[in-house]
Amino acid sequence: MNPNAPAAPDVPRYARFSRRLKAILLDWMLAMALIFGALAVAANVESNALARVLGVGVVLILLLYEPLLVWWGGATLGHYWTNLRVVADDGGNLSFARALGRFALKSLLGWYSFLSMAATRRNQTVHDLLTRSTVQIRDPAKATPSQFITERREFDGAGTPSRLRRAAVTVAYLGVCFVLYVIALDLLLRAGILSRACFYSSMCTGGDRIVDAVAGIVFLVVLAFVLGLGWRGQLLGARKA
Repeated sequence: MNPNAPAAPDVPRYARFSRRLKAILLDWMLAMALIFGALAVAANVESNALARVLGVGVVLILLLYEPLLVWWGGATLGHYWTNLRVVADDGGNLSFARALGRFALKSLLGWYSFLSMAATRRNQTVHDLLTRSTVQIRDPAKATPSQFITERREFDGAGTPSRLRRAAVTVAYLGVCFVLYVIALDLLLRAGILSRACFYSSMCTGGDRIVDAVAGIVFLVVLAFVLGLGWRGQLLGARKA
């Protein structure tokens, strides 16, 4: 099945990374508004006890916001505003325990969790896979084809290398990518584009942070690209016949 082809009405539509990123950014903006709002209130009250209660409340809200909403309604506000829903493999909402575990895994793995999306049939992250869930379009009538894929089938068929071979070759390529990343960082240090104080002691200037962020983003994009090609059988050494 072509993931870009028009989907039948009853076919699940799995959200693309761009759509999920938009939901994450909206939730992040809400979190920042809550934090800065709480800081503003705390700065204007003369009660240390009230400030501590306010701080504990903000932490609890940030920790329970996503698990509670995903369990109760299948979506955070960011998901809802971007027409997305977190769906358990059985078709319903996640239990609170699974929603909490999903949030914990996403927080622990960070952006690395999203690398698996290009190598899965249903655009699943690592925290999706481990909690047996997917992120789907909530209302297909409001979605455009650029916002989702249907289940990938290009992994099937004769001539596809075994999973073990594809995995082994992909890991080898990822190792090469890591070595090249280390070499690139060394070149940036030697050229003075990235300061040694930033690299070794985390004493970074604004320019250092920009260079470090760009290098990290490029590295993640390359890893995702290699994972996608490897699992599709398009890397030299494990190509689909």
